[in-house]
Amino acid sequence: MRPVEILLVEDNPGDVRLTQEALKEGKLCNALKIVNDGVEALSYLRCEGKYTDVARPDLILLDLNLPKKDGREVLAEIKKDDNLKRIPVVVLTTSEAERDILHTYNLHANCYITKPVDLEQFIRIFQQIENFWLTIVKLPPS
Repeated sequence: MRPVEILLVEDNPGDVRLTQEALKEGKLCNALKIVNDGVEALSYLRCEGKYTDVARPDLILLDLNLPKKDGREVLAEIKKDDNLKRIPVVVLTTSEAERDILHTYNLHANCYITKPVDLEQFIRIFQQIENFWLTIVKLPPS
């Protein structure tokens, strides 16, 4: 069985480390790829520039507050693109603002999760993400 390809779009090094640790605790074999801004995320997804040979992600974990192009813009572009729109996008952000939640669902986010600040909660959230998105849900073929 091939590893589950996960693209993490996150500019905060602390949150990147927490995500890496949380996924190591999981049961599934996954390949976590990390990009640090919205422009880089779209280049990765479109296999442009240095990303010509990357695997298509099975799941995208997307922060909203990113440099160069924010997560809302990235989400809108993903969901407008016929080649990308079926990749599930889990918005993982610190914002609890109702307008952000509504806006991202209006842009067809598959899920909205507020990042916990506590390591144990962060690991628990990722175990639930892994259990639901990578075990229970049948993902679309690449």
